[in-house]
Amino acid sequence: MVLSLALVLSGLVGIAAQSQATGFDLKAWNVVGDANWTVMGDEVQAEKGSGFLVTPMAYGDFQMTVDIWVSDEANSGVFIRCSDPKTITATNAYEVNVYDKRPDPAYRTGGIVNVAKPLAMVNAGGKWNTLEITAKGPKMTVVLNGITTVRDAEDAKFARGPIALQYGAGVVKFRNVRIRAL
Repeated sequence: MVLSLALVLSGLVGIAAQSQATGFDLKAWNVVGDANWTVMGDEVQAEKGSGFLVTPMAYGDFQMTVDIWVSDEANSGVFIRCSDPKTITATNAYEVNVYDKRPDPAYRTGGIVNVAKPLAMVNAGGKWNTLEITAKGPKMTVVLNGITTVRDAEDAKFARGPIALQYGAGVVKFRNVRIRAL
């Protein structure tokens, strides 16, 4: 409790910081869908079903960093500013995609579906990746493994909402989730 309070006061989200200090805490997230989320130490993984881990808090302006490991055929990503946290889609949230083999490569890994195509082609499959997302006002920036894939993309449809970690296909693992309100 003292650790979570101190982290919240320092500007970090309690659930994110706690996952680093004591292992990933699935109880700190709202589970949507039927993905078979399994906690293994400081990470959470899924390999069947489909679904999301959703923050209980809504965010407007924020900076987020998360480590993600995906198999080559995986479909995953991070949905931000979800307007309906019980039914999450790319039409009611911003989907920062991690999907190397997406049939339409316009919004493959590193892009924001229906908003911004990736500036660089970065493959995420088979390794740990660091994904950084910054949302401030209508502008969004995405950096994957130090490479800017979206820079200041503008869209004002969704100003605030929870953040969701997605499992869609393959094997997906998340760890070191950090969210800081701006």
